[in-house]
Amino acid sequence: MTSSSPYRRLLASVLVAALAVLAAACGETKNSSSSGSSSQSSSTASSSGAANAEAPIPKGLKTVSIPKQLGNPYEEFEHSGVTEALKELGGSNRIQGSTDAGASSQVPLINSIVQQKPSAIIIAGNDPNAVAPALKQAAQRGIKVVAMDSDVAPDARSVFVNQVTTKLVGENQVESIAKQIGNKGQIAILSATANATNQNAWIKVMKDTLKQPKYKDIKLVKVAYGDDDDQKSFQQTQGLLSAYPNLKGIISPTTVGIAAAARYLSSSKYKGKVELTGLGTPNQMRKFVKDGTVTAFELWDPSKLGYLAGYAAAAIASGQISGKEGESFKAGELGSRKVGKGGEVLLGPPTVFTADNIDEFKF
Repeated sequence: MTSSSPYRRLLASVLVAALAVLAAACGETKNSSSSGSSSQSSSTASSSGAANAEAPIPKGLKTVSIPKQLGNPYEEFEHSGVTEALKELGGSNRIQGSTDAGASSQVPLINSIVQQKPSAIIIAGNDPNAVAPALKQAAQRGIKVVAMDSDVAPDARSVFVNQVTTKLVGENQVESIAKQIGNKGQIAILSATANATNQNAWIKVMKDTLKQPKYKDIKLVKVAYGDDDDQKSFQQTQGLLSAYPNLKGIISPTTVGIAAAARYLSSSKYKGKVELTGLGTPNQMRKFVKDGTVTAFELWDPSKLGYLAGYAAAAIASGQISGKEGESFKAGELGSRKVGKGGEVLLGPPTVFTADNIDEFKF
């Protein structure tokens, strides 16, 4: 008996220690798994489902917003709206971007921003998939991700703050050019980059819309890409008119493209003969509307879009929303907004600008 007692005590101690190690290991595995699944879900904050609409937004909240491209007036207006929203909330926003609108230009920026440890990143994506791995890494570090204007891969962000529905933008563009060319003739599209998420989604809707019987006499002859570069967009417009001398209209759903196309048309023999519509800012397009180069074009207020994205980022960072459909949050002067299907939050319908109202807008 006396010889086996120490053995039993030793065996018992070993078993207790082993169970303690096993329990600790299981606890670590559970936490790691939870963190991983959270970062890989379509909502970086929604996996726990613990959103609290009454959660306070902490003072001093810091965000970083990434435009598609620095020096683009539309992007400048848009991201100034983010800064305005954060200022209202007692926080701050830093704008960091590149002069290159290429597909991968935003990746090193995201990696650098992660080191700054902001509460949230707000990004207008140049390419939905190129930035996804870097954004997922940011989410794993506890940084919330909001896409605005041009979406990223859904599993790389919590919400997407969109101007209006993709369908409405595409349909409106076709309706506008059809009206201007008398519902008959050749048209072309002057887009931004070939990888731009919003551009491609709008163009797909335009192509589908043109299949409707009422547009049977309109033929889309070319989709050209100006890469959101003023000079290249100008040259692409020139090339379209050279290649298609019977062209009746151009749709350019990019603020850089429509302004460059208008500049070319305004001093060419095509002025008044080839119609131009698309998405532009009133400040860029005012002179072309007044000199008769452009009849009508559309846009929403980009600063309001950024403002909405800023409030959405604050709501996610504070836990008021997680990105699930049906959740709502307060967006300052814009009132209450609801998260829709796929984590989409909408700003509202665009404005049609003509000679009758363009002077009422200063952006």
